[in-house]
Amino acid sequence: MCGITGIFDTRGRRDIPRERLVAMNDAIAHRGPDDDGFHFEPGVGLGHRRLSIIDLSTGHQPLYNEDHTVAVVFNGEIYNYQDLVTELSARGHVFRTRSDTEVIVHAWEEWGEASVTRFRGMFAFALWDRNRETLFLARDRLGVKPMYYTVLPDGMLLFGSELKALLAHPSLVRTIEPQTVEEYFALGYVPEPRTVFKDVFKLPPAHTLAVRRGQPIPASREYWDVRFDTHSAAGAAISDADACDELVERLRESVRLRMISDVPLGAFLSGGVDSSAVVAMMAGLSSGPVNTCSIAFNEAQYDESAHAQQVADRYHTRHRVEHVESDDFDLIDTLARLYDEPYADSSAIPTYRVCQLARKNVTVALSGDGGDETFGGYRRYRFHLMEEKLRSSFPLGMRKPVFGALGRAYPKADWAPRVLRAKSTFEALGRDSVEAYFHTMSLIRSPLRQSLYSGAFKRELAGYDAIEVMRRHAQRAPTDDALAQIQYIDLKTYLVGDINTKVDRAAMAHSLEVREPLMDHPLVEWMATLPSSIKIRNGEQKYLLKKAMEPHLPNEIMYRPKMGFSIPLAQWFRGPLAGRVRSSLLGSRLAETGWFERDALKRIVDQHQSGARDHSTPIWTILMFDAFLKNVVEGSADGHAAVGAAPLTMKAA
Repeated sequence: MCGITGIFDTRGRRDIPRERLVAMNDAIAHRGPDDDGFHFEPGVGLGHRRLSIIDLSTGHQPLYNEDHTVAVVFNGEIYNYQDLVTELSARGHVFRTRSDTEVIVHAWEEWGEASVTRFRGMFAFALWDRNRETLFLARDRLGVKPMYYTVLPDGMLLFGSELKALLAHPSLVRTIEPQTVEEYFALGYVPEPRTVFKDVFKLPPAHTLAVRRGQPIPASREYWDVRFDTHSAAGAAISDADACDELVERLRESVRLRMISDVPLGAFLSGGVDSSAVVAMMAGLSSGPVNTCSIAFNEAQYDESAHAQQVADRYHTRHRVEHVESDDFDLIDTLARLYDEPYADSSAIPTYRVCQLARKNVTVALSGDGGDETFGGYRRYRFHLMEEKLRSSFPLGMRKPVFGALGRAYPKADWAPRVLRAKSTFEALGRDSVEAYFHTMSLIRSPLRQSLYSGAFKRELAGYDAIEVMRRHAQRAPTDDALAQIQYIDLKTYLVGDINTKVDRAAMAHSLEVREPLMDHPLVEWMATLPSSIKIRNGEQKYLLKKAMEPHLPNEIMYRPKMGFSIPLAQWFRGPLAGRVRSSLLGSRLAETGWFERDALKRIVDQHQSGARDHSTPIWTILMFDAFLKNVVEGSADGHAAVGAAPLTMKAA
């Protein structure tokens, strides 16, 4: 696992200032503390930070082909590299290292841009081909590894593994795009391909960008997409028993590939079915005890450590548990600096801590991330299917006015179980499918967002609504199946923008590599051919995964309510963080943007702290936006004054 950076002159062969690339590379030193490396030639500079995982002695980067006309800097792992070495060697390519990185340069020579379709793994890399005068950027299919880029007004293209690498360049102007603020307050992150800053982008998952010197910069190209075909003959014909057998074999293969390492390796073990399934497969493949780790909370409603211990005992793992206090809120500014953009998933706090714990004993950890999206594990999926059945019973023309009016009239009952929250149900029935799912996924729902925004900010938005992010992906969803459609949307939005971002930054902050067997793209492709009824059956989420794991895991692990990484925000904001909440939401920093209505901010603070309403999620979302302004916009990504950074401005998209 590593970090990459670079500067490319798209117009000519101007010298690349070494000190600027070094500063960009140093900004992400945490991603690779073991080594750094650079390549300079007229018009091109490549930088690399290395966390040594495979081929510790000869895997230094940048890495070259035989005549040094092709250079690559790479972040990630190519899990099928050994098979590719055999194939490419048979075609006459000569390998000088045992590193998976070298596969990239020889695959480029053999297959060009199509080489990415041969890679199985998580990756973001930049390749310079001197003969073709082409810089080639690529990102893995599911967006596990990040890639940021921008083109400065003078034609210099900057790229890096994290936004802070680009922010280290003094010519980058930090102008915030209003539409991305709306997206953040709805979703809790800024979705691909945009970043919060104008003209700075994320390369989307499964995309490449080939920039040829002296030519206009093209649009990125998509090289893969998951094709949901839940009515396929093969998927419909498979029996439950055969599907279980095949799933276990696919899981075992995916885990086996991700256990290749020259450094200590382990796994996160939360006590949920996903991470437990990964550990069960690891135990069957390992000759010795598997290293596992989990964190325990001092409040029972958040603590899964006993379930994790049960799995650890069954497989005799070398298990480590660390206790995390429920008042672990000192990370707010740290998280803002880690993520570089506004980011509102509060589970980033326990994720940061479990990565910190894992790194004490291992350099590589396997996780269960991606299981909910692949196997149908979110509770919201089940509720969405229930609502879809009701929606299908009435035409939208009838539902919208009738249920919309009922939703507006019915009192809000956040305190009640979801099945008794009639207001939310009525509102959902008054919407189309995408609008309803967007409403479910929104951290701050549309009416509250609109009340928070100032009139000036609404004019800047010019009617833009973050629902357009989901509508864009829904239009491309290759399915008419209700579950498959929202799985597709999540694979394009929530998985990439929230889950993968959270884990990558939290892990890299501790120089830890995290590998995700449940995001193996052949596994994802296969699951997409199975009918939705084998994913959620009779209200049971992850039906197939649980049935497949019954011989490997206790039923009480699999068939218990899902918990997840939760923290007690509501109590924090009425207790130890009450002062910070009031000073942040009602202070000068947010006020000076001119984007918010202070009376609306004061109302949600007062209502929450009085106990009248639970506004913990909106408050956390706004609090983290304020922390972003403080730590990234007003200062550099490492918390110090930004050299050459422009003042905060707002620009219409």
